[in-house]
Amino acid sequence: MHNQQSIRAACFILMTGLVPLLSWGTEPVNQDWSQWRGPSRDGSITGVQLPDSLSQKNLKKVWQVKLGPSYSGPIVNADRIFVTETQDKKKEVVRALDRKTGQELWKQDWQGAMAVPFFAKANGDWIRATPAFDGERLYVAGIRDVLVCLDAESGEELWRVDFVKKMGTKLPSFGFASSPLVVDDSVYVQAGGGLCKVDKMTGEIKWRTLDDGGGMFGSAFSSPYYAEIDGVPQLIVQTRTKLAGVNPEDGKVLWERKIPAFRGMNILTPTVYQNSIFTSSYGGGSFLFNAKKNESGWNLDETWNNKTQAYMSSPNIINGHAYLHLRNQRFTCIDLATGKARWTTTPYGKYWSTVTDGKKILALDQKGELLLINANPEKFELLDSRKVAEDSWAHIAVSGNEIFVRALNDLAVYRWE
Repeated sequence: MHNQQSIRAACFILMTGLVPLLSWGTEPVNQDWSQWRGPSRDGSITGVQLPDSLSQKNLKKVWQVKLGPSYSGPIVNADRIFVTETQDKKKEVVRALDRKTGQELWKQDWQGAMAVPFFAKANGDWIRATPAFDGERLYVAGIRDVLVCLDAESGEELWRVDFVKKMGTKLPSFGFASSPLVVDDSVYVQAGGGLCKVDKMTGEIKWRTLDDGGGMFGSAFSSPYYAEIDGVPQLIVQTRTKLAGVNPEDGKVLWERKIPAFRGMNILTPTVYQNSIFTSSYGGGSFLFNAKKNESGWNLDETWNNKTQAYMSSPNIINGHAYLHLRNQRFTCIDLATGKARWTTTPYGKYWSTVTDGKKILALDQKGELLLINANPEKFELLDSRKVAEDSWAHIAVSGNEIFVRALNDLAVYRWE
């Protein structure tokens, strides 16, 4: 059967004269960058190798467009890019751009802006969370604890949930910072002073759990993660004070553990490795927990902890090692079997977003410096670096052989051959 398909494909190419574009022997997989930290929500890509060099000869800028300020990472599919911004400190804007040219295809907006507390002013008064895309709909988290569902083809608003009005909760003082997660027919968001399950077709709230009160000391900075632990599908959720596993069907908390952090600054997305969960907090440390189910329920055992403190950057897990950017601006490699650091660098930027192909790591710091690193547990190997923006706190995106850099006030696309 496969041979017949191959013969038909070869005949089609000969008759039409069409020859597929090749790279590394095959065409790069044009994988959707559909959510926070990419297709698997862990900063990893498959089917394509990251470039060997960041030189202008090898990595070329395709186009660049000006935008309003935003911390949301871009969402990318085969033919378009979705971006958000806050405009004139009054409203939030979502745009769909043509992937090839950057031309605007549609725009949607709504009234929605707020001022964060004075001591967080350096972090800006603009939209924070990265949207989620299910192939047909875009789910956008507005800063005022609002979730808006848009038709990805037309930009039409399909529904919205204002959690403050709907749930009677306090407006999050730092804004809706947690990025939505789509699983099957539901959207999971850390909003409304807890974790909510929302019907993705209607916007109906199915349940809420892990009530944290919202406001100044509640409302999550981290984003939920979906995984199978000890054979059981669950949501791995980090609130301002604890790490928890939640049943996605009914919202039941399966297990939970307090995570120490300065002023509740549990920010990074928890990461699953085998049956273990890794997390690291600002003012707390780094932790690896092993979760197991038995007849009496769940046991969450601490495998190890160390004094290493993350800030906002979520790690890449590669061959049993966590590559993590830290509060002290250094980059480290932690052996997940022992909790020991294999190496730690001198300081870099305050924040990194990272993507890996399993062999190399592409990192973007908040100063707009793009770094290419060999994922080597034996030593830190910086392969190349290049300035691509002035100020970027949004997560870098990679799809096919293109890199998408959302700077504070623009979006640029780079392509390597």
